[in-house]
Amino acid sequence: MTAGLKDCDEALIDQVLTSATIVHSKLGPGLLESVCELALMVELKNAGVPAQRQVEIPVTYQGHDLGVGFRADIIVADCLLLEIKAVTELTDIHLAQVLTYLKLLHFKRGYLLNFNTKLLKEGIRRISI
Repeated sequence: MTAGLKDCDEALIDQVLTSATIVHSKLGPGLLESVCELALMVELKNAGVPAQRQVEIPVTYQGHDLGVGFRADIIVADCLLLEIKAVTELTDIHLAQVLTYLKLLHFKRGYLLNFNTKLLKEGIRRISI
């Protein structure tokens, strides 16, 4: 099932999670997702990590392009999905959203980052297909 899926090396993932932790330690919980996303983009850029935000994810069905169906919050190095949340609690629908994006992007893994936690490590969920 995972053959042919794009994946990132562990050093890059460690840098991404370190960058997210720095953002959370400086800003804390309680901010909008968009603020956390923009701050994380700044931190990733400062760390020399290539990333894009609000990337369109095309959806095709039986060979037909259905247009842009979704937008990924952040894609790192064309191999890692980051979905940013600032919610009281992550739910199954958040996990399903990331799984759907991973399948559409043909990525092996992604991270759901909930910045509305006392400690960011409590809000990090690794999701793999």
